[in-house]
Amino acid sequence: MTAKTVLIVDDEAPIREMIAVALEMADYRVLEADNAQAAHAIIVDDQPDLLLLDWMMPGTSGIELARRLKREETTAELPIILLTAKGEEDNKIQGLEAGADDYITKPFSPRELVARLKAVLRRATPRGVEDPVEVDGLKLDPVSHRVSVDGKSLDMGPTEYRLLQFFMTHQERAYTRGQLLDQVWGGNVYVEERTVDVHIRRLRKALGEPHQQLIQTVRGTGYRFSAKM
Repeated sequence: MTAKTVLIVDDEAPIREMIAVALEMADYRVLEADNAQAAHAIIVDDQPDLLLLDWMMPGTSGIELARRLKREETTAELPIILLTAKGEEDNKIQGLEAGADDYITKPFSPRELVARLKAVLRRATPRGVEDPVEVDGLKLDPVSHRVSVDGKSLDMGPTEYRLLQFFMTHQERAYTRGQLLDQVWGGNVYVEERTVDVHIRRLRKALGEPHQQLIQTVRGTGYRFSAKM
Protein backbone atom coordinates (compact mmCIF):
# COMPACT_ATOMS: atom_id res chain seq x y z
CA MET A 1 0.00 0.00 0.00
CA THR A 2 1.26 3.49 -0.79
CA ALA A 3 2.75 5.14 2.30
CA LYS A 4 0.66 7.97 3.70
CA THR A 5 2.53 11.24 4.27
CA VAL A 6 2.45 12.85 7.73
CA LEU A 7 3.73 16.37 8.42
CA ILE A 8 5.06 16.87 11.97
CA VAL A 9 4.98 20.51 13.12
CA ASP A 10 6.78 21.11 16.42
CA ASP A 11 9.44 23.63 17.40
CA GLU A 12 11.29 21.03 19.52
CA ALA A 13 13.61 18.91 17.35
CA PRO A 14 13.89 15.96 19.82
CA ILE A 15 10.09 15.55 19.84
CA ARG A 16 9.94 15.67 16.03
CA GLU A 17 12.68 13.06 15.85
CA MET A 18 10.96 10.74 18.34
CA ILE A 19 7.67 10.96 16.43
CA ALA A 20 9.40 10.58 13.05
CA VAL A 21 11.14 7.36 14.13
CA ALA A 22 7.84 5.88 15.37
CA LEU A 23 5.99 6.81 12.18
CA GLU A 24 8.73 5.60 9.83
CA MET A 25 8.77 2.25 11.67
CA ALA A 26 5.02 2.09 10.99
CA ASP A 27 5.71 2.72 7.26
CA TYR A 28 4.61 6.34 7.06
CA ARG A 29 6.43 8.96 4.98
CA VAL A 30 7.42 11.84 7.26
CA LEU A 31 7.87 15.57 6.62
CA GLU A 32 8.93 18.05 9.30
CA ALA A 33 8.53 21.76 10.07
CA ASP A 34 9.51 23.77 13.15
CA ASN A 35 7.04 26.65 12.71
CA ALA A 36 3.63 27.44 11.24
CA GLN A 37 4.94 29.41 8.24
CA ALA A 38 7.23 26.59 7.09
CA ALA A 39 4.43 24.10 7.71
CA HIS A 40 1.98 26.00 5.51
CA ALA A 41 4.46 26.10 2.62
CA ILE A 42 5.02 22.32 2.90
CA ILE A 43 1.27 21.68 3.03
CA VAL A 44 0.73 23.66 -0.20
CA ASP A 45 3.65 22.04 -2.02
CA ASP A 46 3.57 18.43 -0.75
CA GLN A 47 -0.09 17.94 0.20
CA PRO A 48 0.44 15.60 3.18
CA ASP A 49 -2.30 13.18 4.21
CA LEU A 50 -2.30 14.25 7.86
CA LEU A 51 -0.90 17.00 10.10
CA LEU A 52 0.54 16.37 13.59
CA LEU A 53 0.50 19.87 15.02
CA ASP A 54 1.98 21.16 18.27
CA TRP A 55 -0.32 23.62 20.06
CA MET A 56 2.37 25.83 21.62
CA MET A 57 4.91 27.27 19.17
CA PRO A 58 6.71 30.62 18.96
CA GLY A 59 5.02 33.06 16.58
CA THR A 60 1.87 31.58 15.07
CA SER A 61 0.49 28.90 17.41
CA GLY A 62 -0.66 25.50 16.26
CA ILE A 63 -4.28 26.31 16.97
CA GLU A 64 -4.06 29.51 14.86
CA LEU A 65 -2.61 27.48 11.98
CA ALA A 66 -5.38 24.88 12.36
CA ARG A 67 -8.03 27.61 12.10
CA ARG A 68 -6.34 29.07 9.01
CA LEU A 69 -6.15 25.68 7.27
CA LYS A 70 -9.81 24.95 7.97
CA ARG A 71 -10.80 28.34 6.49
CA GLU A 72 -8.95 27.72 3.20
CA GLU A 73 -10.85 25.63 0.66
CA THR A 74 -7.84 23.63 -0.51
CA THR A 75 -6.79 22.57 3.02
CA ALA A 76 -10.17 22.42 4.79
CA GLU A 77 -10.29 18.61 4.56
CA LEU A 78 -6.72 18.03 5.82
CA PRO A 79 -6.93 15.84 8.97
CA ILE A 80 -5.25 17.45 12.00
CA ILE A 81 -4.12 15.91 15.29
CA LEU A 82 -3.10 18.45 17.93
CA LEU A 83 -0.17 17.62 20.22
CA THR A 84 -0.07 19.51 23.49
CA ALA A 85 0.85 19.49 27.16
CA LYS A 86 -2.52 21.12 27.91
CA GLY A 87 -4.81 18.41 29.23
CA GLU A 88 -7.73 20.42 30.59
CA GLU A 89 -11.15 19.78 29.09
CA ASP A 90 -11.59 23.41 27.97
CA ASN A 91 -8.37 23.20 25.95
CA LYS A 92 -9.50 19.98 24.28
CA ILE A 93 -12.82 21.56 23.32
CA GLN A 94 -11.00 24.63 22.01
CA GLY A 95 -8.76 22.44 19.86
CA LEU A 96 -11.65 20.44 18.44
CA GLU A 97 -13.63 23.60 17.73
CA ALA A 98 -10.64 24.95 15.79
CA GLY A 99 -11.05 22.00 13.43
CA ALA A 100 -8.71 19.38 14.90
CA ASP A 101 -9.79 15.77 14.31
CA ASP A 102 -8.13 14.46 17.46
CA TYR A 103 -6.11 15.60 20.43
CA ILE A 104 -3.16 13.88 22.12
CA THR A 105 -1.75 15.10 25.42
CA LYS A 106 2.01 14.93 26.01
CA PRO A 107 3.65 12.72 27.10
CA PHE A 108 2.23 9.96 24.90
CA SER A 109 3.50 6.58 23.76
CA PRO A 110 4.49 6.04 20.12
CA ARG A 111 2.02 3.11 19.98
CA GLU A 112 -0.86 5.32 21.08
CA LEU A 113 0.13 8.00 18.55
CA VAL A 114 0.25 5.55 15.63
CA ALA A 115 -3.09 3.98 16.66
CA ARG A 116 -4.82 7.37 16.88
CA LEU A 117 -3.26 8.47 13.59
CA LYS A 118 -4.53 5.33 11.80
CA ALA A 119 -8.02 5.93 13.18
CA VAL A 120 -8.10 9.54 11.93
CA LEU A 121 -6.82 8.53 8.48
CA ARG A 122 -9.47 5.80 8.22
CA ARG A 123 -12.20 8.33 8.96
CA ALA A 124 -10.69 10.85 6.53
CA THR A 125 -10.42 8.54 3.51
CA PRO A 126 -13.74 8.57 1.60
CA ARG A 127 -15.01 5.18 0.47
CA GLY A 128 -13.89 4.39 -3.07
CA VAL A 129 -10.99 6.89 -3.15
CA GLU A 130 -8.43 4.04 -3.26
CA ASP A 131 -10.31 1.98 -5.85
CA PRO A 132 -8.55 1.47 -9.21
CA VAL A 133 -9.89 3.43 -12.21
CA GLU A 134 -9.76 2.01 -15.73
CA VAL A 135 -10.60 3.56 -19.11
CA ASP A 136 -9.95 1.78 -22.44
CA GLY A 137 -7.15 -0.35 -20.99
CA LEU A 138 -5.55 2.59 -19.13
CA LYS A 139 -5.54 1.71 -15.43
CA LEU A 140 -4.61 3.87 -12.44
CA ASP A 141 -4.24 2.11 -9.07
CA PRO A 142 -4.07 4.58 -6.13
CA VAL A 143 -3.04 1.86 -3.66
CA SER A 144 0.11 0.78 -5.54
CA HIS A 145 0.51 4.27 -7.09
CA ARG A 146 0.92 2.66 -10.54
CA VAL A 147 -0.39 3.53 -13.99
CA SER A 148 -0.50 0.86 -16.68
CA VAL A 149 -1.76 0.27 -20.20
CA ASP A 150 -2.96 -3.28 -20.91
CA GLY A 151 -0.87 -4.48 -17.96
CA LYS A 152 2.32 -2.65 -19.00
CA SER A 153 3.53 -0.12 -16.42
CA LEU A 154 3.93 3.53 -17.48
CA ASP A 155 6.57 5.88 -16.09
CA MET A 156 5.47 9.40 -15.12
CA GLY A 157 6.30 12.12 -12.60
CA PRO A 158 4.29 12.76 -9.40
CA THR A 159 2.53 15.85 -10.81
CA GLU A 160 1.52 13.99 -13.97
CA TYR A 161 0.22 11.14 -11.80
CA ARG A 162 -1.93 13.51 -9.70
CA LEU A 163 -3.17 15.22 -12.86
CA LEU A 164 -4.14 11.90 -14.42
CA GLN A 165 -5.82 10.72 -11.20
CA PHE A 166 -7.90 13.88 -11.07
CA PHE A 167 -8.87 13.58 -14.74
CA MET A 168 -9.80 9.89 -14.49
CA THR A 169 -12.00 10.51 -11.46
CA HIS A 170 -13.62 13.61 -13.02
CA GLN A 171 -14.37 12.56 -16.59
CA GLU A 172 -16.41 14.37 -19.23
CA ARG A 173 -16.08 17.83 -17.69
CA ALA A 174 -13.99 20.71 -19.02
CA TYR A 175 -11.68 22.38 -16.48
CA THR A 176 -9.89 25.70 -16.78
CA ARG A 177 -6.17 25.90 -16.02
CA GLY A 178 -6.99 27.76 -12.82
CA GLN A 179 -9.35 25.00 -11.66
CA LEU A 180 -6.71 22.36 -12.38
CA LEU A 181 -4.14 24.35 -10.39
CA ASP A 182 -6.49 24.46 -7.41
CA GLN A 183 -7.34 20.77 -7.59
CA VAL A 184 -3.97 19.25 -8.50
CA TRP A 185 -1.39 21.73 -7.22
CA GLY A 186 -3.40 22.64 -4.12
CA GLY A 187 -3.88 26.32 -4.86
CA ASN A 188 -0.16 27.12 -4.93
CA VAL A 189 -0.24 30.80 -5.96
CA TYR A 190 3.40 30.68 -7.13
CA VAL A 191 2.57 28.36 -10.05
CA GLU A 192 1.59 30.07 -13.29
CA GLU A 193 -1.39 28.78 -15.26
CA ARG A 194 0.82 27.99 -18.26
CA THR A 195 2.60 25.42 -16.07
CA VAL A 196 -0.52 23.29 -16.54
CA ASP A 197 0.16 23.16 -20.30
CA VAL A 198 3.71 21.88 -19.67
CA HIS A 199 2.47 19.04 -17.46
CA ILE A 200 -0.37 18.20 -19.86
CA ARG A 201 2.25 17.74 -22.62
CA ARG A 202 4.36 15.54 -20.33
CA LEU A 203 1.33 13.48 -19.36
CA ARG A 204 0.29 12.97 -22.97
CA LYS A 205 3.83 11.90 -23.84
CA ALA A 206 3.86 9.42 -20.93
CA LEU A 207 0.50 7.95 -22.03
CA GLY A 208 1.52 7.61 -25.67
CA GLU A 209 -0.80 6.62 -28.51
CA PRO A 210 -3.71 6.14 -28.50
CA HIS A 211 -4.39 7.02 -24.85
CA GLN A 212 -2.95 10.54 -25.03
CA GLN A 213 -6.09 11.41 -27.02
CA LEU A 214 -8.15 10.89 -23.85
CA ILE A 215 -6.87 14.28 -22.66
CA GLN A 216 -8.63 16.74 -24.90
CA THR A 217 -7.94 20.43 -25.35
CA VAL A 218 -11.14 22.46 -25.02
CA ARG A 219 -10.58 25.64 -27.01
CA GLY A 220 -11.17 28.79 -24.98
CA THR A 221 -11.58 26.84 -21.73
CA GLY A 222 -8.86 24.33 -20.82
CA TYR A 223 -8.84 20.53 -20.78
CA ARG A 224 -11.20 17.58 -20.50
CA PHE A 225 -10.69 13.83 -20.00
CA SER A 226 -13.02 11.87 -22.24
CA ALA A 227 -13.17 8.55 -24.06
CA LYS A 228 -15.56 10.16 -26.56
CA MET A 229 -14.09 11.77 -29.64
